[in-house]
Amino acid sequence: MKNLYSTSAWPALLRQIIAWQAAGDTLVFTNGCFDVLHPGHRALLDFAGKQGDRVIVGLNTDTSIRILKGKWRPVENEKERANALIQTGMVDAVVLYAEETPQEIINIVKPDILIKGDDYNFDTIIGAREVSELGGRVMVFPRVAGYSTSKTLKDTQKKNKETN
Repeated sequence: MKNLYSTSAWPALLRQIIAWQAAGDTLVFTNGCFDVLHPGHRALLDFAGKQGDRVIVGLNTDTSIRILKGKWRPVENEKERANALIQTGMVDAVVLYAEETPQEIINIVKPDILIKGDDYNFDTIIGAREVSELGGRVMVFPRVAGYSTSKTLKDTQKKNKETN
């Protein structure tokens, strides 16, 4: 998948970023697990796309999600999640990262715009200070009420119990 960059492919990502910047494109970056793509995720991606020309998503690897969310996650593996993001047509590149935070990717991408959900603020958004210092903007996306992967999984589990 040409739009998917694993850790070993970060140099190729950097070359792509340089090409986009040379073309005058505005780079938007967001990150997360994106496990079980739901309307809240789609709204975030749509919002990100309206802020700039290229949307780059930092995607937690399967291993990092297990550390963050527990042994039963992710539901879909990292390649499936990356493919689902790219298939939305709203994402130009997906960058896998196994680190605890996306800081290293943000340092490479140097996005013009950094976006996170409203469960974060400027002081808790990884990379906010660095992006701001480079003249970029940090934006907080208002989450879509009623949608979260954890809620979706709990609702599905509950429905399965009721039908069995």
